[in-house]
Amino acid sequence: MNAYVVLIKAPDQKGIVAKTTTFVFEREFNILDCQQHADSISGDFFMRLKLEVEDQSLGLDDLKQAFQPIAAHLGLEVSFFDCAFVERVAILVSKASHCLYDLLVRVKEGELTCEVPLVIGNHDSLSDVAGRFDVPFHHLPVTSDTRDEQEHAIRRLLQENQVGLIVLARYMQILSPGFVTEHQGRIINIHHAFLPAFQGASAYQRAYERGVKMIGATAHYVTEDLDQGPIIEQDTERVTHEYAPRDLRRIGRDIERVVLAKAVKAHLEHRIIIAGQRTIVFSDGV
Repeated sequence: MNAYVVLIKAPDQKGIVAKTTTFVFEREFNILDCQQHADSISGDFFMRLKLEVEDQSLGLDDLKQAFQPIAAHLGLEVSFFDCAFVERVAILVSKASHCLYDLLVRVKEGELTCEVPLVIGNHDSLSDVAGRFDVPFHHLPVTSDTRDEQEHAIRRLLQENQVGLIVLARYMQILSPGFVTEHQGRIINIHHAFLPAFQGASAYQRAYERGVKMIGATAHYVTEDLDQGPIIEQDTERVTHEYAPRDLRRIGRDIERVVLAKAVKAHLEHRIIIAGQRTIVFSDGV
């Protein structure tokens, strides 16, 4: 059987659920999962359907075409995804290894259903990590004078490897607005949740000096507004005055691993709808 995910966004109105489920029933599709959310503030309606289709000859394009009359009648923004398709993911890194290790282990263990055809680093520090998982590593150093050239090389590698998702696993470089626009909704970043209060490399030291009581991490889609894109996943852990800066960094790294993996998993499973500066992230069901 074929399985598909359908994501729907529209102004909230009567009939969306009824017409959609009637469409499914009349064609004898099986609903594996159905989640919905009506936002009382924005007035928008969001829905995620996972369908099982017995007719093997019915492809994704056929499903899109069959659903088009309903989408046009109700003014729906609809996205369709084939669950059999395996996304190809590029991981961009600098020197920190914890997120890269974690992602590659999860891919190897089948926790993240995707392929990682390459890792790109602006330093060569993590080439051995990629090598342990038999993933090609590309060292593309960058300076202020070579940024355009480096991004051009990244673009070429992404195209050659048919990459659909880019994960910044503690990649400590700012991507150009043009690059971000080209890959809108397909770049995920992770960082500690001290921003914008404590920026830079010494964030944990300054957090310690200020006596923070909470450590956290944020995963979000990358936009032209630095570290302010739509948030996908966040988590925190309580800390006390007894923790030294090295303890805060250790806790922060652990949270970053988990938060980034959850964000990537949600994207791969087509559980996210971007709604302006927000995301609607449906639960990890089926």
